[in-house]
Amino acid sequence: MSDEFKIYTKTGDSGQTSLIGGTRVPKYHERIEAYGTLDELNSFVGLIRDQDIDVRLKQVLIEIQDRLFTCETMLAVDPEKAPLRKLPEVSEPDIILLENEIDRMNEELPPLANFILPGGHMAVSFCHVARTVCRRAERTTLQLSLQSPVNPLIIKYLNRLSDYLFVLSRKLGKDLNAVETRWNARI
Repeated sequence: MSDEFKIYTKTGDSGQTSLIGGTRVPKYHERIEAYGTLDELNSFVGLIRDQDIDVRLKQVLIEIQDRLFTCETMLAVDPEKAPLRKLPEVSEPDIILLENEIDRMNEELPPLANFILPGGHMAVSFCHVARTVCRRAERTTLQLSLQSPVNPLIIKYLNRLSDYLFVLSRKLGKDLNAVETRWNARI
């Protein structure tokens, strides 16, 4: 097997990695942290997709995973160097898809009057874990944007995606007959 097909490159053994454009940065760099958190989120979305859920929802989740890889790619680009080839980008229609899906699912759900406790079914719990990782991804990307250029559509997409994941948790709970446990503040 030639070196070009090996998964390991040995170039990161010293704690550095490359951005798209070739710039070497520490693996704890804010840009790496931001797209690494998106990679973690993408894995949790895969766990949701692997559950016994509606085929249409699985198709939407595949689209979301594709868009997350796109956001990762956008964050992996060195803002000081233009990429050598055209790279994919997240766009307003990607955000509109999430909004339409949220609205569609909400039509089937009872109004929410209280906060709810995560849980009730494995698929619901995976949605809540993904939602919280998505919120962290949004925070790390926002932090990065204070120091370096970030396409604002990435932040908007992540904000809407966390809303989508919350509504998806409720939709799956309904579909799977899971108990939705309300949080009642003890004052």
